[in-house]
Amino acid sequence: MTAPHPGLRERKKQRTREALLRAALELFVSQGYEQTTVDEIAEAVDVSQRTFFRYFAGKEDAAFAVQAMTESHFVRALRARPADEPPLEALRRAVLESWDTIGDAVEQAVPVELHVRTYQLIESTPALLAVHLRRSAHLEEELARVVADREGLDVASDPRPRIAVAAFCGVMRVTGRLWGTGGDSSIASLRTLTESYLDHVGPALAANWQGRAGAARETTAPALKAAPPTRDTAATTRDTTASARHTAASGAAAPQRRDSHPH
Repeated sequence: MTAPHPGLRERKKQRTREALLRAALELFVSQGYEQTTVDEIAEAVDVSQRTFFRYFAGKEDAAFAVQAMTESHFVRALRARPADEPPLEALRRAVLESWDTIGDAVEQAVPVELHVRTYQLIESTPALLAVHLRRSAHLEEELARVVADREGLDVASDPRPRIAVAAFCGVMRVTGRLWGTGGDSSIASLRTLTESYLDHVGPALAANWQGRAGAARETTAPALKAAPPTRDTAATTRDTTASARHTAASGAAAPQRRDSHPH
């Protein structure tokens, strides 16, 4: 059963929200997050400040609106994965599936280039970066609970869900930064980069990176050749030999001294 199409009123509200979001992000990246006011955002769309607050709790809410949309889409995709999938595979397939289906929604809300520039702004603005890190921690905790529920585990007593999610989210942070600074800002490029890095998680954690070649180098390393003796080393050898002879003679005489003084 298909969902009913939104009515005229809902479509108008959606257009207003998207216009406010786009105006907010454009102002943030052009003149700075701290320098932008809610009044400026509302004025750019020709609405009142009150209208802005009908759609967003504040500037921070607008700055993270696209990210919040993609995160909630991903969590829903993870919950829908087959129950018999291993945790990391379920996380991997869920995020790739979400990128396959979220692209149109992101591009409808804001141009992808603007989304990339917003991500760069978040990474470079201390106030926004602090919020981003806090949000990431909350997302990791939610994902750990979802994974634990899927596996029938207690996330409070079993560390495995949090460990798996931490490894996964670490990859996502790396690929997000690389994507944000790369030349191709398309959703497709983010998906490709994400898939490539996730494919390396298992080998990176479990494999010996040097492999057998490294072990062979250690076992077949050539023995060091002794340096030819010099006058100094020859003299040192003579002194060492004489000292050894003296020590041996002293050791041989010691029992005789003990025998000549019996208790």
